[in-house]
Amino acid sequence: MTYPATPDDENEVLVTEPNNDTSLPAFAHHRPFALILLVTGIIGWVASGILVLERLALYEDAEHVTTCDINALVSCGKVMGTWQSELFGFPNPLIGIVAFAVVITTAMAMLAGARFADWYWGGLQAGVSVGLLFIIWLWYQALFVIHILCLYCMVVWAMMIPLFILLTVRNLAHGLFPASASVVRFSSHWAGTLIAVVYVAVAASVFFSFYSDFTSL
Repeated sequence: MTYPATPDDENEVLVTEPNNDTSLPAFAHHRPFALILLVTGIIGWVASGILVLERLALYEDAEHVTTCDINALVSCGKVMGTWQSELFGFPNPLIGIVAFAVVITTAMAMLAGARFADWYWGGLQAGVSVGLLFIIWLWYQALFVIHILCLYCMVVWAMMIPLFILLTVRNLAHGLFPASASVVRFSSHWAGTLIAVVYVAVAASVFFSFYSDFTSL
């Protein structure tokens, strides 16, 4: 049973007033966006979980060969042997397990009918933004410092890109951040294209960074 929102509900996480704004882009409506969160969250969580299991296996057996040890340039095991893989003193994927669990929980709550207050969306935006900055740092380290790729790490990268872009556009479309109508329309219309452009840019950076190495294998 739901009840109409009152002024006191502004301090609550859940509100029950539906958003019937038909001007929103299709993906920014309640159920479609919940599905976006669910898919990106599950894939990112599974990839993070596999990395944690592989890390635990390496703790038990230093000679363990991880499931993505393909060659000297594509090896989760070699990446896990670097200090960058444990920046805060514990395996980085543990952060992913917790963070993506929040995304999945949010998605499931939305699919069950929950609607969140603006402050919750602002907090989720802040968390995803910090996560993206961390991913950018890891991308830089992998390509230009460690010079080793981790396939499961790249799966996490691939989920963070649409998660950040679509969440940002969703929040713009819902008026969470101050923006002109033209900015909202542009971002809503070109969100998918922007995701594709970023994917191509990341793929190109990997290709050109490792081209000579792969051709010499």
